[in-house]
Amino acid sequence: MSQKYLFEPAPCPTVSIVGEEKIFPVRRIYCVGRNYADHAREMGHDPDREPPFFFSKPADGLVVGGASVLYPPLTEDLHYEGELVVALAGGGRDLSREEAESAIFGYAVGNDLTRRDMQAEAKALRRPWDLSKGFDGSAVLGPISPAAMVGPCTNGRIASYVNGELRQEADLSQMIWPVVDVIQFLSRSVALAAGDLIMTGTPAGVGSLKRGDVVRVEIEKLGQIETHIL
Repeated sequence: MSQKYLFEPAPCPTVSIVGEEKIFPVRRIYCVGRNYADHAREMGHDPDREPPFFFSKPADGLVVGGASVLYPPLTEDLHYEGELVVALAGGGRDLSREEAESAIFGYAVGNDLTRRDMQAEAKALRRPWDLSKGFDGSAVLGPISPAAMVGPCTNGRIASYVNGELRQEADLSQMIWPVVDVIQFLSRSVALAAGDLIMTGTPAGVGSLKRGDVVRVEIEKLGQIETHIL
């Protein structure tokens, strides 16, 4: 006898794939903190002494690039964070470098929206800051470009604009921990799997958004996403 649900399960979040009719089903969204030296410094930390650390966003917090995002409650300091996102089609635990590389399906442009004042308060009180990162509409993502199409994203310009004004600009080669290293480190903590997304950190220049702003994130070879904050 098949299991009957108490109510209809929520649909699986999905992302479109460049050049394909198939869509990418999202399992989990992981994020890397302070993975660019200049951003680590602007947040008051020494980038030379830290291994990567991770936090998560709910999969249903995903917003496809081009969609509008409501300004979230309980904050007066919503920040943009332009990021490279890695999409996995494989996984496992304690991955070797070769296994980590082979797990990569593709790459996308992302925006890690953050309730910065809520995060700062939680840090000051030594409390978890999950809800400052994992709220409705907090993970903005563009279509996934297969690695077979664009090659490894180890370098290339990444930039963020607010209302057409340049706010962030860096090169992916400036990551403290490159993509494959990030996957390896994360696989020591959790079993990665097909459908996982990893937001790989943001460069310096993060800042506040207000209602009516339009934020655009661009990454070389991957295009751009634009989000209107309502």
